[in-house]
Amino acid sequence: MVAALHGYGLIHEGWQALADVEENGIHIDLDYVETTILKLDNRINTMRSRLDNTKFVKKWRGVYGHKFKWDSDEQLGDMLYNEMGLEPIKYTNDGGHTPSVDHETLELLSPKLPLLKGFLKMRKMSKCKDTYLAGILRETVDEYLHPFFNLHTVATFRSSSSKPNFQNMPIRDKMQGELIRRAFIPRPGRMLMEVDYSGIEVCIAACYHKDPNMIAYIKDPTKDMHRDMAAQCYKLPTEEVTSDIRYCGKNCFVFPQFYGDWFKSCAGALWASVDTRELVCTDGTKVRDHLGSHTINLDTLKKFEDHIEMVEDDFWNNRFAVYGQWKEDHYDEYLRRGYVDIKTGFRCGGIMQRNDVSNYPVQGAAFHCLLWSLIQVNKELKAAGLSTLIVGQIHDSIVLDVVPEELEQVLAIVRRVMCVEIRKAWPWIIVPLDVDVEITDIDASWFEKKKMGRAA
Repeated sequence: MVAALHGYGLIHEGWQALADVEENGIHIDLDYVETTILKLDNRINTMRSRLDNTKFVKKWRGVYGHKFKWDSDEQLGDMLYNEMGLEPIKYTNDGGHTPSVDHETLELLSPKLPLLKGFLKMRKMSKCKDTYLAGILRETVDEYLHPFFNLHTVATFRSSSSKPNFQNMPIRDKMQGELIRRAFIPRPGRMLMEVDYSGIEVCIAACYHKDPNMIAYIKDPTKDMHRDMAAQCYKLPTEEVTSDIRYCGKNCFVFPQFYGDWFKSCAGALWASVDTRELVCTDGTKVRDHLGSHTINLDTLKKFEDHIEMVEDDFWNNRFAVYGQWKEDHYDEYLRRGYVDIKTGFRCGGIMQRNDVSNYPVQGAAFHCLLWSLIQVNKELKAAGLSTLIVGQIHDSIVLDVVPEELEQVLAIVRRVMCVEIRKAWPWIIVPLDVDVEITDIDASWFEKKKMGRAA
């Protein structure tokens, strides 16, 4: 019988398992890192020289003189909105008073000021060189990186990572993902494998609120919540929803709503994605044109906001009404008690925002599913005398350095532990858990991993 670790026991054994992961370390291609830093340095200097010759940067330097800084968001915002007179698209989270200069905003402003495309590219390359690659190079010892994995620094009782932050290596941006993750390679003759809990926070949230519609989405493989919400947000039949449109429904509406965002913010993100991601339906119709035919002109955000406000109302008061009521009841309980409990034996107390009250128990328990699994997989690899090692951990995934001859045995352990044994140990998990598995070819980098399909 697998141990039903709870509270302190989970943290204690978690520290021991993560100590093994830190000791194992992950192999780094140092030649690649050093060469790439030099290449990026040359490319950045070339781009800066070109930008220095533009009217915008000349004016910027003229305004700030010796205080000019390429990486100053404050200076850039002042130049764009005060000196150039551009209309702010969105504001930072400081009460809505400071116009944003984040990546999405600069992308949307680039048609009016094309040099921003080059500025964005230079900014991304600088971060790759100065933050990620320099950090990897600084912390690597004898070709191996040994990041710290901490269990005591986050209010939700999730893990964190430092020296460097292994959990923050980019992947969503293709250019940054390739530049950084090519530095991570398996031990000679091996493969890197990443095992990712699929939709773990949605599953664990369902174990708290027990919304029957949410549980139906999780249990029925023919249902797709993100596809359905993308269709509703963009006024499309579900058969016209592409993977790109679904991605926007998932990341611009569903998850923001789960974490406490509101319709105006969601509408802005969905609206911006139509152009930045050049959304096109399966029949070739541009989503912009489709919405126009439904009396929503994307040159005027207000109508789209009104539509998303109705979608939001339906989301919480119809589609997931039980979940919505649970959030209200859960917050009322926190106000009475001053704390909320996590199903894995922890307590979050003190002053919390309304969103924190419903998010903390879900995020904490979801990570603890990963931690429990990492503990058990690590034990079983040792007990079986296997040479495959766990070399990294992200909030919902485990990275392993796999001996090819042991692959099938490792996969069997992972499937059983992460999808079957955990539900025996923790019966409060009332929905099936699933994992996605990606693996590299022998000696290939972490960036080159390929999906193996669901391992459940």
